[in-house]
Amino acid sequence: MIWQYSLHYNTPARLVVLIREICNAIIIRCRDSINGPAIFELISSENHASAHDQLTVAFDVCAKFKDAYFEYKQKAKGQWKITTNALFVRLDSFSERCQDIMHLTSTIIQFTKLQKIELGNTKGKTLTDIKDQISVEF
Repeated sequence: MIWQYSLHYNTPARLVVLIREICNAIIIRCRDSINGPAIFELISSENHASAHDQLTVAFDVCAKFKDAYFEYKQKAKGQWKITTNALFVRLDSFSERCQDIMHLTSTIIQFTKLQKIELGNTKGKTLTDIKDQISVEF
C-alpha cells in the first residue's frame, strides 16, 4: 500500500530505508526476549528446550518477514528493482546467529538424552563408559 499510495516512499531508495528500519525493529524486538545472557542463562540452568524454542521463534519471525517481502515484491510485478542483499544484511546476520545457537542447543539436548541411556549386552559396560566419556568431554 505504501508503494501504491505514498508520495514519498514509492521510490526504490526510500523503500530500502523503510524495509531496513523494519528489519532493525524486528531484530530489536527479538533481542528483547532472546538476548545473549538470557539464552546462556537458560542453557546453564539446563532449560535447553526453552532456549531452543525461543531461538526458533525469533528465526521464524525473520523468515516470515522475508517471505512476506518476496510475496509482495512478486505482486508489485517488477516495479521493485531492489537487490535483496541491500535490504536484509542485518536480518540475515541475526538469523544466522540465531541458527548457530539453535544448533548448539539442539546438540546439548541430544547429549542430555544420551546421558540417560544405559547400554546392555556383552559390550554394554564398555559402550556405556565410552558414551559417558564423550558426554564428559562435551
